[in-house]
Amino acid sequence: MTQPLCPSCRQPLQAHRFTSNQGEPLELDICFACQGLWFDRHENLKLSPASVVELFRLLHEHRTDQHLPLGSAMACPRCNTTLAQGFDVVRSGRYMIYRCGRQHGRFSTFASFMVEKGFVRHLTRPEIEDLAQRVGAIYCTSCGAPVDIRKDHACPYCRAAFSLIDPQAVARALEGYATASQRTGPAPDPVQPVDIGDALVALERDRARAERERQKSTVHTWAHNSDSAAADLVAAGVELVWNALIRRH
Repeated sequence: MTQPLCPSCRQPLQAHRFTSNQGEPLELDICFACQGLWFDRHENLKLSPASVVELFRLLHEHRTDQHLPLGSAMACPRCNTTLAQGFDVVRSGRYMIYRCGRQHGRFSTFASFMVEKGFVRHLTRPEIEDLAQRVGAIYCTSCGAPVDIRKDHACPYCRAAFSLIDPQAVARALEGYATASQRTGPAPDPVQPVDIGDALVALERDRARAERERQKSTVHTWAHNSDSAAADLVAAGVELVWNALIRRH
């Protein structure tokens, strides 16, 4: 069977097998370039806690991949009709999704999926100010637009508050799952603003190193407060979360 295409970049999606909360096989289609997940109808509600950890492992492995901007129009990988952009709201906040009008499923960015599952918290004003001094620009975790956080404390495009995937939010979210009682060990250490900034800088350093290996003739240097580069809060958060999950298991 032909592999379905990413709704955004139209390249084949990668199929990854997980386990549902009923113990049955569950196959999700992922585009790491677009940082997007395609869920057939109701699949987003079926992931087991162990599968969420496995998904984090995959996101961590691909955290330094080159990322593509989302397309202005999305197409359903099942019927090729245009996906409708909209918002869902959960306790963690508001997040953007793209639905098939024929109810084949939904396309969700990694950030939106983590908002849906409660793995985020909003950045505090001191954290935003700290990042503004050290990083300058970030990608909005809701719509993916680059935002200069020296000027804006919310996304000027979708008005979403800046959110970060972090170990404390993950710990709280996992406690709500059925397997939480089986988990032992100390809680992850609190995340301080400097940890977030360090994770972002380390992420860009890793990306620059990977790019230098691919193109020996070109040197890409991460510059603080750069107007041309934006830091990926999602990837930096995944790095922090994965390290916390390793300590807990």
